[in-house]
Amino acid sequence: MNDNRLKGRWALILGASSGFGAATAQALAQAGMNIFGVHLDTKATLGNAQQLVAEIEAVGQKAVFFNTNAADARKRARVLDAVEKTLAEEGSTGVHFLLHSLAFGSLLPFIADDPDEAISEAQMDMTLRVMAHSLVYWVQDMMRRGLLVHGSRVYTLSSGGADRVVVPYGAVSAAKAAVESHVRQLALELGPHGIAVNALRPGVTDTPALRRIPGHEHWVEEAQKRNPGGRMTTPTDVTSVLVALADPAITWISGTIIPVDGGEFVVG
Repeated sequence: MNDNRLKGRWALILGASSGFGAATAQALAQAGMNIFGVHLDTKATLGNAQQLVAEIEAVGQKAVFFNTNAADARKRARVLDAVEKTLAEEGSTGVHFLLHSLAFGSLLPFIADDPDEAISEAQMDMTLRVMAHSLVYWVQDMMRRGLLVHGSRVYTLSSGGADRVVVPYGAVSAAKAAVESHVRQLALELGPHGIAVNALRPGVTDTPALRRIPGHEHWVEEAQKRNPGGRMTTPTDVTSVLVALADPAITWISGTIIPVDGGEFVVG
C-alpha cells in the first residue's frame, strides 16, 4: 500500500489506550494517519495513553485523546464537538477510519445457586451497551454531524465467542453476536453513502481483555494447540489487516465478519 494515501487523514479509535485499540492507533500513525483516541483510564493507567500519544507524535502525526466514557451519550457528544472543531481547523473532510474496540463487560454466569453471583439486569445491559450498541450510537451521531463521509470505513472487533460459549462469557458472547448483527445492518444502511462497515474476528490474543477472563490460561493453551500456525494470534496480525483495509482504494468489502486467526476457528 502507498502510505501517501493515508497521509493527513484522521482515524477515531474507541478504546485507544490498550489492546487492539492502542496497537491500531500506533500502526495507523506509522502509516501516516492522525489519531483521535477515546479511552477510560484511572490515574494508575493513564500513563499508557500518554505514552501512546507521545509515540504517535514521535512519528510526526497528530494525536488528540479524550479520557472519558465512550458509552455515555453526553460525553460522546462532547468528544464529537471537539472532533468537529479539530477537523474544521485542519480543513479535513470527515473521519476516514473508525475503530470500535471497547472491551468492558460483566464476566458472570447467568445461573448460580447464590443470586448475587449471577449476572444482573444492569450488568447484562451495560455489557451489551458498551461492547455492541455503542457502535450504533457513535455511527448515528457521526452521520448526523457529517463526520462519516463517502469513503469512510467503520470497523469493530468480534470474537469466537459470538458463536461459542463458556460459562463466564455469556454476556460478552451476546455482545459479540449483537455487534456482528449491527455490522450487517449498518452496512446495509450506509452502503448508499459509500461507507463500509465490517468486523474483524481475531483468534485468541494475549490482551488485557483476555487476561480479565477467569480461566483464560486454558484458552491460551488450547489455541496454541489447535491453531494450524502453531501459535496464538498477535495484535500485530490484526493491526496489519486494519491498516491494509484503511487504504482508500479498498472500497468493496462491507457487511462481513473477517477472521484474522490463522485458521484457528475452523479447526474447531
